[in-house]
Amino acid sequence: MIRLLLFAHLKEQLQKEELLLPYQNITVKQLRDILKNDYSISASSSIMVAVNEEFAAEEDMIGDGDVVALIPPISGG
Repeated sequence: MIRLLLFAHLKEQLQKEELLLPYQNITVKQLRDILKNDYSISASSSIMVAVNEEFAAEEDMIGDGDVVALIPPISGG
């Protein structure tokens, strides 16, 4: 299982703070594709991905038990 933490508009879109995903040993890129296809979440490249509190690249692996955070860009004034 992968524990996926959602923030900002992603949290509002799904009306959840987190999801448990039944995957293991997938890349960040594969996770983005799963989110787009299965959950209608556009996790575009502007959304940062952190795996176990470390920013991750597209080719980084996500394993069973990992905690993944999707961090959308923040705007302010």
